[in-house]
Amino acid sequence: MAKYMFSLLFVLLLSGCDFEVPGADERFGTQNFVSAISLIELHKTRNGVYPNTLAELDFLGDWDGIWLSAVKYEKNDDGYNLYLERGWAGKPSLEFPERFKQGLGIKKTNIKWVKN
Repeated sequence: MAKYMFSLLFVLLLSGCDFEVPGADERFGTQNFVSAISLIELHKTRNGVYPNTLAELDFLGDWDGIWLSAVKYEKNDDGYNLYLERGWAGKPSLEFPERFKQGLGIKKTNIKWVKN
């Protein structure tokens, strides 16, 4: 019982700490965005159309729920819109080279595209 109480006290103590990790939002945000695009585009390759929702994606791994909850997806007539909602804990502001979106169906996003 003492072990349980100590563990609970330790967890409560840590939960009050601010564990800011510099650059974590950007790194996790990048991973979330790229993972989303990868599986959305794979769905298009396999099925000939973009998914109506992210729930239609097949063969997801155990960790894919992380990025599923970190992006907002909207299918439109000629592709899709993808918005990054979360990185590690906050909402990062990311930049990708314009060349990254070449050949993709992404139309609108909150990612800033910069010249190659």
